[in-house]
Amino acid sequence: MAEKLRMGMIGGGRNAFIGAVHRIAANIDGLIELSCGALSSNPETAKLSGRDLFLPEDRNYGSYKEMIEAERNLPAEKRMHFVSIVTPNFAHFEPAMMALENGFHVVIDKPITLTLEEAKKLETKAKETGLIVCLTHTYSGYPMVKQARQMVKEGKFGKIRKVCVEYPQGWLCQPSEHEGNQQAAWRTDPNKSGISGCMGDIGTHAAQLAEYISSLEITKMCADLNRVVDGRQLDDDGNVLLKFNNGANGILMASQIAAGEENALSIRVYGETGGLEWHQEEPNTLIVKWHNAPSQIYRTGNGYLSSFASHNSRTPAGHPEGYLEAFANIYRNFALTLNARLNGETPTEEMLDFPDASDGVRGMAFIENVVASGQSDQKWFDFKI
Repeated sequence: MAEKLRMGMIGGGRNAFIGAVHRIAANIDGLIELSCGALSSNPETAKLSGRDLFLPEDRNYGSYKEMIEAERNLPAEKRMHFVSIVTPNFAHFEPAMMALENGFHVVIDKPITLTLEEAKKLETKAKETGLIVCLTHTYSGYPMVKQARQMVKEGKFGKIRKVCVEYPQGWLCQPSEHEGNQQAAWRTDPNKSGISGCMGDIGTHAAQLAEYISSLEITKMCADLNRVVDGRQLDDDGNVLLKFNNGANGILMASQIAAGEENALSIRVYGETGGLEWHQEEPNTLIVKWHNAPSQIYRTGNGYLSSFASHNSRTPAGHPEGYLEAFANIYRNFALTLNARLNGETPTEEMLDFPDASDGVRGMAFIENVVASGQSDQKWFDFKI
């Protein structure tokens, strides 16, 4: 690398949770620097937020339109290489499309857009321009998730028969959106979050993890979505039966009213000869189970792991790597891929292992299909894109 990649950020200013996470993740490996930003939809807040982060005054913008237009006109050696979009769902599509139209690569928080139609347009634009769109499905960045995926792909368990994934949280078990919680307010607002609450927010993570590890695609579903807290406009709980394209069946549970739970994402995958189990709250451990043989415990940082797991590990065995490092793996693989392209080189398969626009389309299709299934009287609902 001759230089760091220059990142412009849209959203993520004062009082925003996920913006700081993105900045930390982008910074961990020293491949990326925050060069400019339009850090709020409010121009005054945007400017104040940029000063908080010591952005140069001439690259501390009041709006994303101002930023993209100004950066486009800078010399190539100074302008940003890509934008990172960390706004609420409803404010993803327009800045992402404008960035692609003006020659900038895009990193975008999930879900990729507010609607499936928007997601398809972004995917089409990315293909037309040849630019990279990276989607931050964080949990696919964990080393032991990558180890699990590789073991399945190598046929260690034979044909996959069943996938069970659950994502219980408890932070919305009370009407927090009416009690001053800004995160709760926009995530439960259909105008800002979209047609789904819980399933759009965390059900998409569960579905993406199920497809990522199993290397299968959901083809049918039978969904039961619930609004448990009185007066809430969007689902805060749900259960989904799944069928996959190899004939396997599955179960997906996502809930934000599971009082007492924190971030208890977990997955179990079973094949003909064995299976595996992984828990996000114990991310360094992968439990591998065999028919008629003892279970095994795989741990991050050891020499027996796949190249994909090793490539995404930073510390020796026994040193915990968690959410921020997994998030950083998404950014690092994107950065390595982009640098390879800028240098006329071919990125490795390990570098290319990050979610992209096609994952974003499947995520939005999951949201629209799961809501439609939940509203339907028929048992099985075809997964349509």
